[in-house]
Amino acid sequence: MVNDAMDRPHAAGPIARWLAADHARLEGLLGQASAADAIDPIPYAEFRRGLLRHIAIEEKILLPATQRARGGEPLSVAARLRLDHGAIASLLVPTPTPEIVATLRDILRAHNVLEEEPGGVYAVCDRLLARDADALVHAMASYPDVRVSPHNDGPEVLPSLRRALERAGYRLRDVAG
Repeated sequence: MVNDAMDRPHAAGPIARWLAADHARLEGLLGQASAADAIDPIPYAEFRRGLLRHIAIEEKILLPATQRARGGEPLSVAARLRLDHGAIASLLVPTPTPEIVATLRDILRAHNVLEEEPGGVYAVCDRLLARDADALVHAMASYPDVRVSPHNDGPEVLPSLRRALERAGYRLRDVAG
C-alpha cells in the first residue's frame, strides 16, 4: 500500500502555490459578489465560471496525475474531494441566494483547508509530481474555460442539490433570522 504522507508537512511547491492562488482569486470574486444586500450577478458569474474550471482542473489533470504517479492507486482523500466537488457544482446550478452563498462558503472553507494545509492534498501532489510540476502548472494555467449553462431554477433542482449535499455530508445553510 502506498502512503499518502498526508501528515507530513511540506513546503508549498509550484502546484500548491498555483492552486492556492486560484482559491484566493475565487474567494475574492465571491466576496465581491456577496458584498451588498443582493448578490451581484457579474462577479458571481465570474466566480461560478472560475470555480467550475478549478474543479475541472483538479478532476481532469491533478487527480489523474497523482493516481498515475501512485501506480494506479488514487489518493485516499480523492473520494472525499469528488463528493465535495459534486456538492459545490450542484450549488452552482440554481440562481444564487444567500443560503446558497453561505453553504458554498462553508463547504469551500473546509475543502480548501483539506487541500492547502501543510501536508494536505496540494503538498502531496507537489511531492508526488515534482518531476512534472512545471508541465502540470502550465497545463493547469492553460486549461480552457468550461462551458457554463444558464442557471436552472426548475422544480427538480433543489431536491437534486439537497441530495448532492447530503451525499457529501452537508446541508443547505439557513440564513434566515
